[in-house]
Amino acid sequence: SYHTCTSNNNNNNNNMTNKSMKIVIIGGVAGGASAAARARRLDENAEIVLLQSGPDVSFASCGMPYFVGGEITDRNTMAVQTPESLHDKLNLDVRVNTRVIKIDKENKKVLARNEQNNSEYEESYDELILAVGAAPFKPPIPGIDRPGLFTLRNLQEMDAIVQWIEKKAEKMPMGDMHFVVAGAGVIGIEMVE
Repeated sequence: SYHTCTSNNNNNNNNMTNKSMKIVIIGGVAGGASAAARARRLDENAEIVLLQSGPDVSFASCGMPYFVGGEITDRNTMAVQTPESLHDKLNLDVRVNTRVIKIDKENKKVLARNEQNNSEYEESYDELILAVGAAPFKPPIPGIDRPGLFTLRNLQEMDAIVQWIEKKAEKMPMGDMHFVVAGAGVIGIEMVE
């Protein structure tokens, strides 16, 4: 819808105002960062605010299985972009560790919570883009939350898997360990590999 809003101008400067558009994007990683880059290409003067829950705004999700498997050894290479690099390259206001807890469509505002200190604030917008991604399905079965059962959606979950494997490797050789991967998406298949 952002493209539609900006493309309806037809270069008619009579409809333009001095106020630049403010775009709020909820979510980072592939979808949110791509939406922010596209929005910047469409409007170099727009104020673009990207709100990302968790500490990483953009990371190599397809590389996570290779880090777990030891083929990628430098954890720093997993972060593709940082808030600073996105600000420098695209003039984005990126706020990590910020969870949107309410959307007020009528007044065009979101209520955001800082995940580190629990402070809350409102952020207004002209256009809102939702790029929150998905959450892995954990079926409601006995034992689903037991230690050693993981999902792999972000770098913190990747780190938890690596730490678990390292802890187990202190007691048994890696070749004696057995793993089960449930799910045949791209990340699941790469984990099996």
